[in-house]
Amino acid sequence: MAEIVLLRHGQTEWSANGRHTSYTDLPLTSEGERQARAAGERIAGRAFAAVIASPRQRALRTAELAGLTVTEVTEDLAEWNYGEYEGVTTREIHERRPGWSLWADGCPGGESPEQVGERLDRVLSRARDLLTGGDVALIGHGHGLRVAGARWIGLPPAGGGLLRLDTATYSALGFEHDRDPVLASWNAHP
Repeated sequence: MAEIVLLRHGQTEWSANGRHTSYTDLPLTSEGERQARAAGERIAGRAFAAVIASPRQRALRTAELAGLTVTEVTEDLAEWNYGEYEGVTTREIHERRPGWSLWADGCPGGESPEQVGERLDRVLSRARDLLTGGDVALIGHGHGLRVAGARWIGLPPAGGGLLRLDTATYSALGFEHDRDPVLASWNAHP
């Protein structure tokens, strides 16, 4: 049975510093480029029926360096919109708003967990339809792909908070007994 492969983009300056990055379109660092090439080695030899990517340059460049040809670009795979928390670290947010949780509270001026879940549900539905042709790759971002993993196995969007996802890691969404959605692999480093 085919799988949905999730590939988080390589390191950017802001991901290295723990700053929330959604719509700010940052390039990969040299380390992020190295990570993307290594991720490509991890998936070398897999034939993909489709490669769907976020429109952000960090995702598109990761796909390119990993040797993948993007077949579709969608805003639905963009990172969680952090609104007023764009470019801000969790520590800085907690100084102003103790007890804040992205997974429970969402972001003022940005998205709620439910809104992100709706977007990722659409991406997963599209990817699942494409699985009849073979594996499908989704190239995206940390929090968004964590929500995708949670939604795949029937958890609410906030369940993504239980799934760590490092830069340029590989994860696979698959099936048990050809029907039950499972996490076949998660947060695998090249």
